Amino acid sequence: MSRLEQLHNFLTASPDEPFILFALAKEYEKANDLPQALTYYVQLRATTPQYVGLYYHLGKLFEKIEQPEKAMEVYKAGMTVAKQEKDMHAYSELAGAKMNLGDEDEEY
Repeated sequence: MSRLEQLHNFLTASPDEPFILFALAKEYEKANDLPQALTYYVQLRATTPQYVGLYYHLGKLFEKIEQPEKAMEVYKAGMTVAKQEKDMHAYSELAGAKMNLGDEDEEY
């Protein structure tokens, strides 16, 4: 059984488990199935918006598929969530990604 099959079995048992959705997105991204990866990141954001780790990866995926405006929105949203969750490490990573995309203002 492949890792994707295992993750889909886990997802069937726990449809909105954040880590499983994140793992599926990463597996599809690794397999270069970017539309499917995007589907799982978006589902994760919809069901568990406080899952701070998703914002950096979702933003990078938007950059990869040449949608920088969406990447910027995701980084900014992630910075807000990171502040709420008091995760300053994630906040600084998101601020760095946003700056690398061309927005040098750490606050927004």
